[in-house]
Amino acid sequence: MLGIRMKSCRHKAVRLTLLCVWVLAMAIGIRIILRYSYTPGTAARPHAEWPRQSVIKPLAGRLTLVLFIHPKCPCSRASLGELERIITAARDHVQAAVIFYVPADSNEDWAHTDLWKAATKIPDVRLTADPDGNIARQFGARTSGQTLLYDLHGKLAFSGGITAARGHSGDNDGRDSIVALLLGKTPIRHITPVFGCALYAYTVETVDER
Repeated sequence: MLGIRMKSCRHKAVRLTLLCVWVLAMAIGIRIILRYSYTPGTAARPHAEWPRQSVIKPLAGRLTLVLFIHPKCPCSRASLGELERIITAARDHVQAAVIFYVPADSNEDWAHTDLWKAATKIPDVRLTADPDGNIARQFGARTSGQTLLYDLHGKLAFSGGITAARGHSGDNDGRDSIVALLLGKTPIRHITPVFGCALYAYTVETVDER
């Protein structure tokens, strides 16, 4: 009888140990996921004015929003969703361009992912393929989801992301600040963190001077 009780106690101890290990592993996993989700990518280094040599041009009479996307970054679907909300809120005050990175050794079809298809459904948005990230470099963009807003005079009014975390849709300071600027109101912030994948393999030297 004593032996049976001791064996039962050992089994309970093993089960308790396994449960503790499982709980610890879950806690570590959740912490890693949260840390990844809320760790921003590298911020842009834009100059204060629209780059003169850029192949995309602002439209007179409207503010211009430029969103940079890596077509295979899953986090950026949320950025496109937030862009659509911005356009819905202030469509008559903004022209928007979505710039899709394409590696130097690929053609434009490489960018035609589900993200490209999603962007085509947003009203009045221009889509542009960006071979080797040349346009992104001109604007100093480094992370997918980077959003820049320029005023009527080509001055930088906002730089940052329009999601609160990687792949997270919902209220965020970036979207609210851009909508406020488009409607002539005071924004919450002029700079926000960007949550997304790296646009390209960059170094300090790859950001063109303007």
